[in-house]
Amino acid sequence: MQTDQLRKKLQEEVDALEHELVHELPKEIKRAAALGDLSENAEYHMAKQRQEFVKARFRQLGKRLADLSLTNMNNIPRDKVGLGSTVKVYDSTKNEEIEYKLVTSEESDVGAGKISTTSPIGHALLNKKVGDEATVITPNGKRELEILSLSTVHDEADPEKAGA
Repeated sequence: MQTDQLRKKLQEEVDALEHELVHELPKEIKRAAALGDLSENAEYHMAKQRQEFVKARFRQLGKRLADLSLTNMNNIPRDKVGLGSTVKVYDSTKNEEIEYKLVTSEESDVGAGKISTTSPIGHALLNKKVGDEATVITPNGKRELEILSLSTVHDEADPEKAGA
């Protein structure tokens, strides 16, 4: 399921950052410090800046992993648009049908039709059903979207139930 894949990807990055923090950066800082005067030591300052960046990213990913662990698949609706849903909409503003998959912000790729649940379109579609309309306010003006079809994360996890 996609949250498991995302959790694995984030954990791999956390592990790599932890390795860098614990093993690589201390050596780099020690080596740079051995070069002498720290006030004009560019290598030392770069290593310290990298260390601060890695620490911040490490904390950010740790929080995101904690948030993901709180994602309860049972709380995602089975008959409404939610995380993991694939939605086909009719955009009356553009006079075309468009398909979107609602994903987490880390997975979003507008070109591939993957939009974040926190994006304007994703947010407008959340909790809507087939036949509902959603109004999206974008920098280019208002867009009216009618939901034509919906496949939830539950349908995609169990295709037999989707056809029932």
